[in-house]
Amino acid sequence: MQVILLEKVGKLGNLGDVVKVKDGFARNYLIPTKLARRATEAAIKEFETKRADLEKAAQAKLDAAKSLGEQLNGKTVRIVQKAGVDGRLFGSVTHFDIAEGLGKMGLVVHKSQVRLPSGPLKTVGEHAVTVSPHGDVSAEVTVQVVAQVD
Repeated sequence: MQVILLEKVGKLGNLGDVVKVKDGFARNYLIPTKLARRATEAAIKEFETKRADLEKAAQAKLDAAKSLGEQLNGKTVRIVQKAGVDGRLFGSVTHFDIAEGLGKMGLVVHKSQVRLPSGPLKTVGEHAVTVSPHGDVSAEVTVQVVAQVD
């Protein structure tokens, strides 16, 4: 299916690109999340008339993400979890826990923006985590996992 991208989509294209994607990807993800529209003649003409507004909105999102990235860089989030004597956690620290910890610090981050390449954190200590508020912006955050004292 041919779609026209209404926002930058990682590994797919930039705003205004007409790309061919699988039908299910377009119907189930791109179109419902308003990242793309079917690339019909009418849609392309309508896009060209609204292009300046869409570019302005995309730039505003990027600027907001850059300011959030600057605020996030170097921050340390302290998370308390139950742990065994050997330093392994009973459970794990997930994307949600890190996003919630950043939220308590006044930084609005969605759990989908937290990148844990090796999966949830399962040990006590300091861990470097990447937070990506936008496809072009990423920030390093230190997560300090502390054993809960009963």
